[in-house]
Amino acid sequence: MKLDVNALRYLAKDDFRVLTAVEMGMRNHEIVPAELVDRIARLKHGGTYKVLRNLLKNKLVHHDATKYDGYRLTYLGYDFLAIKTLVNRGVFASVGRQIGVGKESDIFEVATEDGTVLAMKLHRLGRTSFRAVKSKRDYLRHRRSFNWLYLSRLAALKEFAFMKALGDHGFPVPAAVDCNRHCVIMSLVQGYPLVQVKELQNPDDVFDTILGLIVRLAEHGLIHCDFNEFNIMIDDDEKITVIDFPQMVSVSHRNAQMFFDRDIECIYKFFNKRFNLTSEKNEEQAGSESDDEGNSRPSFLSVKKTAGSLDKELAASGYTRKEQVEMDKYIEEDAERHDSSSDDDDDDDDNDKDDSAEPDCNLASRDSDVPGTFSEENETSCSSEKRLESPSGDNGEAMKPLESEGKTLSQKDDNNDDDSSEDADEEEEDAELTKQLNKQRKKAIAAASGRRRPVSSRNACKDKGKGTMNSKIQRQACQW
Repeated sequence: MKLDVNALRYLAKDDFRVLTAVEMGMRNHEIVPAELVDRIARLKHGGTYKVLRNLLKNKLVHHDATKYDGYRLTYLGYDFLAIKTLVNRGVFASVGRQIGVGKESDIFEVATEDGTVLAMKLHRLGRTSFRAVKSKRDYLRHRRSFNWLYLSRLAALKEFAFMKALGDHGFPVPAAVDCNRHCVIMSLVQGYPLVQVKELQNPDDVFDTILGLIVRLAEHGLIHCDFNEFNIMIDDDEKITVIDFPQMVSVSHRNAQMFFDRDIECIYKFFNKRFNLTSEKNEEQAGSESDDEGNSRPSFLSVKKTAGSLDKELAASGYTRKEQVEMDKYIEEDAERHDSSSDDDDDDDDNDKDDSAEPDCNLASRDSDVPGTFSEENETSCSSEKRLESPSGDNGEAMKPLESEGKTLSQKDDNNDDDSSEDADEEEEDAELTKQLNKQRKKAIAAASGRRRPVSSRNACKDKGKGTMNSKIQRQACQW
């Protein structure tokens, strides 16, 4: 839609009040009812319908009466609201000619009160040339429903944020001045689009500068995603200025490598076609195949993110702060686990050392829980060894353990028989318990599956003579 600001000087305060009421109503309505516009506007002397007719005459709103009587804002009305706000702020005082048209925006010249010329970019998403915004851009994120005016506002806010941050970090971008709704005010670049340039004095230097900008952006955590000859401005001194930033993504995006390679390929193709840099390109490709450390085409994997993290500051597409918080928590938990595991290992080593100091007979008795096994043999051997090793002065006292050895062995055999009988009783009790548990498990499974016993016949109740009129009649007939 063509921007004609002549009607702007004839609009009154009530007109802008009703326009603002329609804008507020469009937050929850695609078509705002006229009654709701009247309630939101709250004009002192009434006359909302008269103002709506005037706005409709100037094509600032659109009337729709298919389901109910309602209105919606047009791009021209949205332009008037943004321009009025910026003029009240004192950002600029006049609007000039149109200097650029794109698939997503229109660019105009504006001037301040002291005569400084600025550029005004009006985002206009929803044109027939570019309607695949939902698949090509991530303005919606988690939202399902959308409005073209709202998407244009999101695009303008995103571009203003990227332009401001890149300018603060020394990138050659226009200076961001102000932003309101879908309108972005920036400094006017004194230059020409690279696509309009036919000759360059130093094409090699310009080519290296452009590739250096792509790599430098990646080092700061951002990828332009639309880095081509249409979005590069060059002046008479062959200085480069980059424009158009709403589609920028983070280097952590799942398609970041593809976007990076696409930007590099666009620059190579343009300089090959326009300035015949085929020899250098072939040499670089050959060098990349033979020697990766030489001068080769920039690759995404070779770029190291060391200069900063603008994607985190701006929450670029592909990066979410929630994921960063979760990652930090995971790293902290992993460090704590590592510390605790190291402490546990130290404790285990100390315990192993203490256990190794104990005699073998005690270890054998610990390892064996079943009576009458190898542990008892070890106990007897250990006790016998102790007795043999114990110093004794008389031969009679030394022979006493040997004489009593037969008695102890016989007693142990009796104890082993008792223990074996007890083990057999315990095994029988365990078998009964397992049977009961299996029965309970089967009952629980049957109850959970809702299984019923099969009925032998449909007329089983009649055969039994219970509960039906036919059975009662049969019993009375038998009595008669």
